[in-house]
Amino acid sequence: MPILSRPALVEHLVRTRIAGDVATPRDNNLSHYRKLANGDRHYWLGLELGDRWTDEQDVLAVMAERCGVNDDPAHRAGQDTIDPELTVDAIDRAAARLRKAAAGKERVLFATGHPGALIDAHSRVAAGLRAKGCDIVRIPGGLTADEGYVVQFADVAVFERGATLWHTHSPEPMNAILDGLEALGEPLPDLVVADHGWAGRAGQRGIDSVGYADCNDPALFIGEAEGTMQVTIPLDDHVIDPRSYEPLTDYLLDASGLL
Repeated sequence: MPILSRPALVEHLVRTRIAGDVATPRDNNLSHYRKLANGDRHYWLGLELGDRWTDEQDVLAVMAERCGVNDDPAHRAGQDTIDPELTVDAIDRAAARLRKAAAGKERVLFATGHPGALIDAHSRVAAGLRAKGCDIVRIPGGLTADEGYVVQFADVAVFERGATLWHTHSPEPMNAILDGLEALGEPLPDLVVADHGWAGRAGQRGIDSVGYADCNDPALFIGEAEGTMQVTIPLDDHVIDPRSYEPLTDYLLDASGLL
């Protein structure tokens, strides 16, 4: 399949609802912004936000600027949006960081809290970096977190419980990996490419972190605004058909020089 041009990729993102009029409703977005502002650490995604974001309207302003949600505080229900141009802008920023990783043959860790949607996208980028001589982190065995296991498939760390891969926002699996590497005397990653609490906690621990984030997950966008995250890519992080992410991943690989 040929690599899509930027306009064609924007059109694809809107058609598949990865961006544009996304499935996440406005009231859900605002509820998450409010909970983050009220100090609910589940919504901090592994970041330490202190008392810097206690106003829901400040959170909304960041999300309008960096994700493209409706900036009208009176819009309380119904449709909300992700600006596909901002999505592609962020993919281009991520590509620049991946080019740096490839040039330096860096040590890179991939992880996802959305194994049903994003594992293939992460795995393909990992393969591209390995082909350029990067060291793709192999996580220690026997790691546990949140009453489950931290395991790795196709170079991507995921959370498993009851023989099932789980959707998780928790930062504890990333803590388990980083603590496990330190306990073995292995170097930490130079770069983490992930989402949810996996990405936020890596950034909080001082590692360059690139994360995918939905419009109801404001913490990673705040992390980029504050400089804790390197890049946060706005998109619906679980559309029905995971193959819908393939053109986006192709574009990222091409822009990164990894094809």
